[in-house]
This record gives sequence, structure tokens and C-alpha cells, in this order.
Amino acid sequence: MKNKSLESMKQEIAADLGISLAQRYNSNARPSGKIGGDMVRRMIKAQEQQMKDQ
Repeated sequence: MKNKSLESMKQEIAADLGISLAQRYNSNARPSGKIGGDMVRRMIKAQEQQMKDQ
């Protein structure tokens, strides 16, 4: 994935979780962890699906 793809994914996940990215940087690490964790889960799921399709 390119950096723009990751940024787009981060924004999408933050919106899905109801987390404001501007607010996220001014709060504790928990919202960041939720976003990062969900990004990793989605990337793993996409990779597993890609490997399954081969």
C-alpha cells in the first residue's frame, strides 16, 4: 500500500469509529490504538483474501 492509501484508510477507520483525527492527536493513545489496530486487521484480512484467491 502507498502512503496515500494508508492515510485514506486511517481517515475511513477514524470516521467509522467516530474518532475525530484532529481531536485524536490532542487526547490519549487509546483512540490511536483503536485506529491502528483496525488498520492492521483490515490489511491482514485483505492479504488473507488475496492469498485465498490465488
